[in-house]
Amino acid sequence: MAPRMGFFTDTSVCIGCKACEVACKEWNALPDDGMEFTGMSYDNTVGLGADTWRHVAFIEQDVLSMASEGTGDSGDMRWLMASDVCKHCTHAACLDVCPTGALFRTEFDTVVVQQDVCNGCGYCIPACPYGVIDQRKGDGRAWKCTMCYDRIGTGMEPACAKACPTDSIQYGPLDELRSRAEARASELRESGVDAQLYGADPADGVGGDGAFFLLLDD
Repeated sequence: MAPRMGFFTDTSVCIGCKACEVACKEWNALPDDGMEFTGMSYDNTVGLGADTWRHVAFIEQDVLSMASEGTGDSGDMRWLMASDVCKHCTHAACLDVCPTGALFRTEFDTVVVQQDVCNGCGYCIPACPYGVIDQRKGDGRAWKCTMCYDRIGTGMEPACAKACPTDSIQYGPLDELRSRAEARASELRESGVDAQLYGADPADGVGGDGAFFLLLDD
């Protein structure tokens, strides 16, 4: 039996290059996002959706306000950049509510939509606690990250992880990733950085995420 596979995204080393977004779109032949100016820093994709399975968020923080709380040096700015993705939940609500079996759990314990079985009912969309899954306009069916099921089945890395130049996105057996993440978070805390893991706890309500994150803020 194959081990459960997953993603660990270490946002402390994300440089916001969007290579993951591009690689995901290229491999999965996803439509573009219109390349519109959103006014949200360098973020032109806004969030995850039917056509965006990886989304790099750009958060600009004024450390001046943080300094008043004793958490930073006055006058500084910092960038928080993070590549978001479907969480491939242990207890996946989208899968539970699907009436046709279009959503299924793979041998790698990831959650995938079969578009040729999806009837476009949309039940999975409000069921997702993370707002990940979405219906494509003009299509009606549900779409989301597959963790590159077609790649990992042949021993390849998912396209986003393969393209990431800083190893911010790491792919592998979930147990190994959780151990690696704990060690990385401890290392950062020892150096004075407020690092925390999001989605790694099996008691988090969804049984733990198959894609979890190291964050530098709440």
